[in-house]
Amino acid sequence: MSNILVNTIKDTGNNTLLSSDGSGSVTLGSGFPTNTPAFKAKASSNQDITESANNKIVLDTEVFDTDNAFDNTTNYRFTVPSGKAGKYVLCAGCGNTQELDDGSRFNLKFYKNGSEIFDGYTLLRGSGANQDWSITTTAILDLSAGDYIELYFYTNNADTNVQIKGDARTFMSGYKLIGA
Repeated sequence: MSNILVNTIKDTGNNTLLSSDGSGSVTLGSGFPTNTPAFKAKASSNQDITESANNKIVLDTEVFDTDNAFDNTTNYRFTVPSGKAGKYVLCAGCGNTQELDDGSRFNLKFYKNGSEIFDGYTLLRGSGANQDWSITTTAILDLSAGDYIELYFYTNNADTNVQIKGDARTFMSGYKLIGA
């Protein structure tokens, strides 16, 4: 005769983390930790960029937002909800609407509470003009409740009509790490 274990594992707040009915199935309980808050927002239209200046990216379309913590109508930023401090993985990207020249520099920057905290960088190197480009960057940041994260773009390109693309290539996403 085999022993069948029926068990429930709870956290210190008596929330069910895992349970088993004895059949070999394990069910995650509502108290099981998740990588939330989590969000992704993107730009819905092309945005003109001022050369040699930090340009805040307008991320006006939410793809998802588990905790309603991303403002896609006014400030275009993620704010850490109350009780959700911790380490966060943040990812961002953007692409072009026109081809740019060799030697053009691009920076994609995360700002925390209005100040630059992380800078992803790329430099176009090639044999000529009219190179397509895109840039992505990822950071892990320690954030407190109330901290807010914004996305900025910088280029040194002297082209008078620099734009970033308003599509899925221009985005910011993030989630809270569990156990870090």
